Amino acid sequence: MTAPVSAAPPLPAEPETARSGHQPMGASSVSLAILTTVFWGGTAVSNQFVMDVLPPLFVGGLRFALAALFMFFWCLLDGSPLGLKRNQWWPVWIMGVLLYLQIGTFNIGADRSSTSHASILVNSYIFWVAVWEHFISRTIQLVGRQWIGLVLAALGCGWVFLETGPSQAGSYDEPTVIGDLILALSGFILAIKIVYTKECVRVVPPGTLILWHDIVGTLLFFITCPLLETQKWGRMTPEAWWALLYSGLIVSGFCFGANAMLLRKHGASQVSVFSFGTPIVGVALGVWLRGDHLSIGLLGGGILVAIGIYLVNKTGGAGPSQHGNSPECVPAETGS
Repeated sequence: MTAPVSAAPPLPAEPETARSGHQPMGASSVSLAILTTVFWGGTAVSNQFVMDVLPPLFVGGLRFALAALFMFFWCLLDGSPLGLKRNQWWPVWIMGVLLYLQIGTFNIGADRSSTSHASILVNSYIFWVAVWEHFISRTIQLVGRQWIGLVLAALGCGWVFLETGPSQAGSYDEPTVIGDLILALSGFILAIKIVYTKECVRVVPPGTLILWHDIVGTLLFFITCPLLETQKWGRMTPEAWWALLYSGLIVSGFCFGANAMLLRKHGASQVSVFSFGTPIVGVALGVWLRGDHLSIGLLGGGILVAIGIYLVNKTGGAGPSQHGNSPECVPAETGS
């Protein structure tokens, strides 16, 4: 018997809801899951508006400073510990470094590419997570449908790479090969972060882990920003302020809380299946708000990646996923 990416071995005797206590997703839960998918899809476009006036690493620091503030109050309301035990410091530091590397490469790559490319290429992480869990950790066994999904996602990312070129008139951003390669690297680091997050939550409560990994990541961003970034700083526009609040509080804050609420009632495999819409929303917002050119390669690549994510995460009778398609399903932040 097989299970989706990031799944634990299923118990064959009972249906998922009976053996896990998970409830079927009603209209309110489905609506909330779709809403978080839409909000996550806006991550790249909100980042671009802030990076119009501020350098990428500093933007990462501001975003996760806001996220840490949200998580502080979340932990108070949720009853999660604010402090760390001695054996929890090392996982938190590693998670903070991974956050810094993943968001840093995501922002730097997006600054040299477009919203649409960033939304698609960062989702290449699904391939690396599946490879790790099938071939190395052997925590899952992929079935034919999931292999097809991985191939489609890989083809979609490749199609986006092939259509990289000069931007069309009216576009704010011009995709470049180096920018797209950095975004693909960000997807690889995100895969490492997902796999390691699954191990960390066995030692550190999820809310506490995210709070402290936000704090560590924020410190690293603010320490390295003046050392590595020399871009001129512009004046914050109303669009940039709203985009910063959106990415820091809505994406890294509200989406975490909403996903945590969903996972208390439903299985991660039930929740994560909606994530196929994230790259589609990202491309649509890039075309609408940043003037990205909707080429055949961009449209086709986005659709292939979305279908691939859906096929990999669709349970189809297997056991429930432990953290599904993204770190939020642990729950933890995707970071992207």
